[in-house]
Amino acid sequence: MSFWLESLPFWIALVPLGVYCCVMGGLQLRHRPLVMSAAWDSALLGTALSGLVAVGPLAAIQPLLGGSPWGEVILLLLYALVVAVCILFARPRLLIYNATVEQVRPLVVQNAAAVDPAVRWAGESVALPTLGLQAHVEGNGPLRTVSVVVLQAGEAGEAWTDLSRRLRRMSRRLRVQPSPVGMVILAVGCCILLVSFILAVGVV
Repeated sequence: MSFWLESLPFWIALVPLGVYCCVMGGLQLRHRPLVMSAAWDSALLGTALSGLVAVGPLAAIQPLLGGSPWGEVILLLLYALVVAVCILFARPRLLIYNATVEQVRPLVVQNAAAVDPAVRWAGESVALPTLGLQAHVEGNGPLRTVSVVVLQAGEAGEAWTDLSRRLRRMSRRLRVQPSPVGMVILAVGCCILLVSFILAVGVV
């Protein structure tokens, strides 16, 4: 019996990854930072890898399900479930693309003080004792992506939502230089899409 995942052309699997790289590269070339929640970032990454997972691990597992017509659906739902579980159990965080810690930290200082006047700093970690919220500002080196990660939230869900909203609004006012790494990532994405196109033409 022919299985759908086993017969999936490899070039189709490359398209989501190529598009993802092009989008990420484009974000690094903007003159304004973009703030995105970790949930959306993980969902986009999971979508980008879905093609490779489909033609790799899922296609290898599919024969174990026998000739069930629902085999492909079950495997795809299983992959979606794994991505969803990873998102749910990950620490809440914000990602600021094409920005440095030096640019983001003053924004966190200003907005954290607005949310809780009793704010305290220790290195790159901030504590809002009145609201029971602790967060850490992390840089990602040459990728110029800054993460604001919640270390302890407790019952401070509303405080984190308020702080996130303020950071999104303030980040839109920043002017930044395009990241050189963005051009590399964009070039990689274009190469992947080009390879996908060549493979598609060869198959046809």
